[in-house]
Amino acid sequence: MGYKQSIFRGAIFIIAAELVLTMNGVIIKLASAGLPNEMIVFFRNLFGLFSLMPIFAHEGTAIIHTKKFPLHLLRGLCGVAAMYCLFYVMAKLQLANAMLLKSTIPIFIPLVAFSWLKEKISVVARVAIAIGFCGVFLVLKPGTDFDWVMLIGLISSAFASISMVTIRKLSATEPAVRTVLYFAIIASLVSVIPLTWAWKTPSFNEWLMLIGVGISSTVVQLLTTRGYASAPASQVGIFSYSSVIFGALIGWLLWHELWDITSFIGAVFITGAGLLTLRDSNNTVSENK
Repeated sequence: MGYKQSIFRGAIFIIAAELVLTMNGVIIKLASAGLPNEMIVFFRNLFGLFSLMPIFAHEGTAIIHTKKFPLHLLRGLCGVAAMYCLFYVMAKLQLANAMLLKSTIPIFIPLVAFSWLKEKISVVARVAIAIGFCGVFLVLKPGTDFDWVMLIGLISSAFASISMVTIRKLSATEPAVRTVLYFAIIASLVSVIPLTWAWKTPSFNEWLMLIGVGISSTVVQLLTTRGYASAPASQVGIFSYSSVIFGALIGWLLWHELWDITSFIGAVFITGAGLLTLRDSNNTVSENK
């Protein structure tokens, strides 16, 4: 009974995280009407860094001592690159499509792990990757209603997958708090550079939206962490696709956004591929135990 309650609790946290992430996308779409993407990314990172200051004050400077700085730097650069791309996509595309492209990350992770860590790609994972990219092809609609912004969404997922594989490599020796803190520091330092050419003084309402992006992004991190701490990723990872449903529903309510049948079929393919990948990763872990 306790295990089932753990899965239920993890699912609730993940669904809540995806709902907040979708609302974050709404705020980003609204803020981008008057503010450049560079400012939105910077303030998201700045608020993220501020939220970690109590941890830094408690742990002291010892928490930043590391022998893995190159990996932390790689994770930080790839993570902030993924963020720039994702926020741009959220601003420019239908909300459901932005959430859907974000959901392609599990399809990229086996490819990155294979090319970098030499991890074998199982037959199931290969099938999942093939199905996933068929879905991507349907959503992109090359040659008809093709939108180059969608490619930026895929680039975001590729960068995010590199970041996640780097986290996996760091987790062998580095505590999670140090990894999160280094990302916040690196992302804040990197994202301050574009402000030298992209700064625009926000209005009062725009300041509120920037604060909203920062707070909601931090809440997403906290809820996601609690969710995956409550139950195995293979059990609750399926609920991360709820953001696609939330994106479709909220996009329809606020902007009358609707999928066509091709995009819907593509979404089914991508979601199915992600679920296959999650299930395959669970089986791989079980076999290695």
